Amino acid sequence: MAIVVRIDVELAKRKMSVGEFAERVGLTPANVAVLKNGRAKAVRFSTLEAMCRVLGCQPGDLLEWVEDEA
Repeated sequence: MAIVVRIDVELAKRKMSVGEFAERVGLTPANVAVLKNGRAKAVRFSTLEAMCRVLGCQPGDLLEWVEDEA
């Protein structure tokens, strides 16, 4: 099971930079990079809520479950 993070897609739709997004959400750009690159092991609901608020989207727009290849 793999969870794919689609922050980059949502940022591109809104023409928003990682720096601006990080500042508005209250994260460091390095932590946004960890999320974007799929290296995060967990995301707090408060962080997910802030990301959705800033981007005007739903959690499912940012996170997608993809079945592992056999």
